[in-house]
Amino acid sequence: MNEEKSIGSVLDEIHATMRASGLDYEILVVDTDSKDRTREISRAKGAIVVEESRRGYGRAYKTGFERAGGDVIATLDADCTYPAEDIPRLCRMLFEGDLDFITTNRFGDMEEGAMSKKHRFGNWVLTTTTNVLFGVRLNDSQSGMWVFRKECLQKLNLSDDGMPFSEEIKVEALRKVRSMEVPIRFRQRVGEVKLSSWKDGRRNISFLLRKRLSIDRTR
Repeated sequence: MNEEKSIGSVLDEIHATMRASGLDYEILVVDTDSKDRTREISRAKGAIVVEESRRGYGRAYKTGFERAGGDVIATLDADCTYPAEDIPRLCRMLFEGDLDFITTNRFGDMEEGAMSKKHRFGNWVLTTTTNVLFGVRLNDSQSGMWVFRKECLQKLNLSDDGMPFSEEIKVEALRKVRSMEVPIRFRQRVGEVKLSSWKDGRRNISFLLRKRLSIDRTR
């Protein structure tokens, strides 16, 4: 939503990377009622624009997953933070390792200034809570770059339409399919930060507790 300052660069990087890799690909941009030139730039750069008026981080991803035509899905934010150049490498790891799902760790190689101290602390709290409640081992529960086989979505119970979707898909994948976490280079954002730290943090913690309770009830 409203990423005209960065979306063109992101799409250029994806095209250059994927053409060089020789892999067949399509690019979907899920747009939530942008008021700037995000959709126009995306179409001009050869992306398929999927319009989704319903708000929510998770809702946007679910809509994109439904429309994706490939066997493998790779996700990125539209703000230049994630390395599109790593998509072919992560795809090779997926197939060579006989995996279903790869998530990424932004703290493995983070550019100076890419994340504030407040967001670092919030991520630590959420990641620690996720690991304790669900018995998983994550270094970064909030990373938005994943590469996975589309078919594995059938095995995952993805209920949230908001920001908690990011941790939910990782919890589900780590518990139900062959998964691993890989370090990546994380860069400074281009454009305005849209994350509402305290509100989104509270929602994430609340969601994690509810999901843990729901799992316990079904046992």
